[in-house]
Amino acid sequence: MALENMNPIIEKILLNIEKVMIGKRNVAELSLIALLAEGHVLLEDVPGVGKTMMVRALAKSVNANFRRIQFTPDLLPSDVTGISIYNPKEMEFQFRPGPLMGNIILADEINRTSPKTQSALLEGMEEASVTIDGVTHRLEKPFFVMATQNPIEYEGTYPLPEAQLDRFLLKMKMGYPEVDEEIEVLNRAQKVPPIEDLHPVVDLEGLQSLQKEIKEVYVDQTIKRYIVDIVNLTRKFHSVYLGASPRGSIALMKAAQAYAFMYGRDYVIPDDIQYLAPFVLSHRIILKSEAKFEGLTAEEIVNRVIARIPVPVQRLVK
Repeated sequence: MALENMNPIIEKILLNIEKVMIGKRNVAELSLIALLAEGHVLLEDVPGVGKTMMVRALAKSVNANFRRIQFTPDLLPSDVTGISIYNPKEMEFQFRPGPLMGNIILADEINRTSPKTQSALLEGMEEASVTIDGVTHRLEKPFFVMATQNPIEYEGTYPLPEAQLDRFLLKMKMGYPEVDEEIEVLNRAQKVPPIEDLHPVVDLEGLQSLQKEIKEVYVDQTIKRYIVDIVNLTRKFHSVYLGASPRGSIALMKAAQAYAFMYGRDYVIPDDIQYLAPFVLSHRIILKSEAKFEGLTAEEIVNRVIARIPVPVQRLVK
């Protein structure tokens, strides 16, 4: 996409993030897409490549209330959501909110904690609320979770259950920086960390306004059929044991709306779907054992599915 076509406000946010993150423009774009589409992100990579810095820079850029949860094997669900404590002076139980009560939540190393604690995020991510002792507490808006996880082959990790993976709009990897980029990282780290000098470029009210505008981005019926055809084929593909759910179809459409808006369009095109599908669908499908034995990845399967589905050619008419 041509840079000059990008929405000016979104371009300012991305340029602000790039003051901290070097050479990770695509990751910043995808993270912002999820935030604008009111979804959540799962970042998977080895420690030390800048996952935490990415979400901190995003939170500062939109002036959001940032909270961090460090997931450890002994973390309890109440440590995430909050707890009701009896106040003898007032003679009543009072709710003390946990770190989940914020705008942008960094769930750091989510797969290092037990499945019980991982599931504490489910209601919050899906319903934007948490229920404690029978009382439902609404979460602040906007509400955005960026979870990080180490590759599952690392010791001391617990695989995320399929139900929780399905709650993430996008899953992606950051990767190591190039040599020149890493040298620039060293140059910046030698002085004051650039994250300390980062200033907001939009407030929460402006962010919510963008989120509302994105919902108005036009999605033609042919594009919706294209999305459904792709998702449906993941369920029938010979190498797939479990395909993407209808939530995957919705996620792909919402992500495409945000991506189109990001690049100054008020309508979605097939290119948007093709670019985003691997990030939206790969973590929602389970491969058969023989596919894993052959060395196939979920991303490769999604790309093969896209290649088999005819691209809509009708002129988009609103």
